[in-house]
Amino acid sequence: MSDIPKDLVYTESHEWLEEQDDGNWRVGITDHAQSQLGELVYVELPEVDAEIGSGDACGVVESVKAASDIYAPITGTIVAVNESLTDEPDLINTDCYGDGWLFDIKPDDSEQLEALLSADDYADLTSE
Repeated sequence: MSDIPKDLVYTESHEWLEEQDDGNWRVGITDHAQSQLGELVYVELPEVDAEIGSGDACGVVESVKAASDIYAPITGTIVAVNESLTDEPDLINTDCYGDGWLFDIKPDDSEQLEALLSADDYADLTSE
């Protein structure tokens, strides 16, 4: 069973979001997603200040098995990226909800967050 923290919200494309103190949202990929991909060897992140739309492909994670797009969970502006992943993409495998975060985004409209999944809803999705 994958680890699904209750204090986060989720997307159907296996990203998680956590609200930061400054009102921005931290984004990463879930434990379920990283375990399906296997050992990650490369991560391509969006550029800081890039404006992205909800559902847009904005990065890539590559493992020894496959490459997978990272999708923007909400519309907004990228305000930070996790530079550590350039040299240590396996941080996503070892700590996907901590040091393995991907980027922070400033939402254009906070109402779009209401469409995201709760931990229980995400658990239901991944158990199907």
